[in-house]
Amino acid sequence: MNNGISILMYHQVGEFAPMPTHRSTYCHVRRFRAQMAWLQRLRFHVLRMDEVLAALRGEAPIPPRSVALTFDDGYESFYQYAYPVLQRHGFPAMVYLISGHIGQNAQWFAVEGRETPPLMSVERIRQLRAAGVDFGAHGARHIRLADVDLETARVDIVDSRERLCSLLGEEIRHFCYPYGSHNAAVVELVRQAGFATGVSCQRGAATAEFDALALPRKAISYGDNLVGFFWKLAMKDQPKGEAVILQPIRGG
Repeated sequence: MNNGISILMYHQVGEFAPMPTHRSTYCHVRRFRAQMAWLQRLRFHVLRMDEVLAALRGEAPIPPRSVALTFDDGYESFYQYAYPVLQRHGFPAMVYLISGHIGQNAQWFAVEGRETPPLMSVERIRQLRAAGVDFGAHGARHIRLADVDLETARVDIVDSRERLCSLLGEEIRHFCYPYGSHNAAVVELVRQAGFATGVSCQRGAATAEFDALALPRKAISYGDNLVGFFWKLAMKDQPKGEAVILQPIRGG
């Protein structure tokens, strides 16, 4: 029996001093290297998000031990630390960009005692796209879409797609909810904007039972050693909450 696809969620990958708190958006590059090496050694199938969608729709079989690698926010550290590792193993990746903050620092990321991390520039994004890295939208301003009025949410979602389409000269098909903030109305706005998938921060494996615009992920953080990493890969529990299972993917 296939247990679905583990869509892994990363944020910053790099060299970080030990941290007792605020660890959920960090992954030390040493651990990231080990995680990717073991994925290859154990012959995991690393899929692009287009391949995830096709498999969940029933247009292609779901390979055994399937994962997808996603990176939120578009940090410059992705290029410096994560990309060389991915390139070494030949793994595809999806990076979700905040269209209104490209080339800036992550101003919303305020952690006492740590530098505000820089986000990738237009030139860097185009360089990585030419090298085969996939990009999706993460909103225009990194706001909690379920906490604002629908018109504000609509403008932010549409703007994020239009800006990135213009920047890359191609259709942007994949969306990531900032902070995982979504509800049924926000999911419908993302659908109307023309996106094919949407990913959240809710935990679980992606299966055909889920709306393609509300797929769960598995967060990989600073504290995850290889035991924790593979425990998350094996995790089968389904998330609960509004807008998780809306319209089944199969046949849709």
